[in-house]
Amino acid sequence: MDDQTRIELEAAAFRTLREHLMEKRTDVQNIDMMNLAGFCRNCLSRWYQEAANERGIEMGKMEAREIFYGMTMDEWKANYQTDASPQQQAEFQQSFEQNVGKDG
Repeated sequence: MDDQTRIELEAAAFRTLREHLMEKRTDVQNIDMMNLAGFCRNCLSRWYQEAANERGIEMGKMEAREIFYGMTMDEWKANYQTDASPQQQAEFQQSFEQNVGKDG
């Protein structure tokens, strides 16, 4: 497989992941993703921002989030985000303490 085809396939997979998380599974909270997978929508938007910045495209955190989420964070929070339960918070803290410094 040539590099251009690989890049196009990776981009298509990323778009499908984004669509799945933003349109089909809005019920899944970021804290649950962090607790189970170690990343969430905010991580994906940060990686998008970092890729843009590495290529000389100025993009801030909130701009990247708005691009990834397809709406402002205030809109996302009002429409989809729920308060984290004490159990979710404890699991997040435990995961953070176990993995601090492992993947930045």
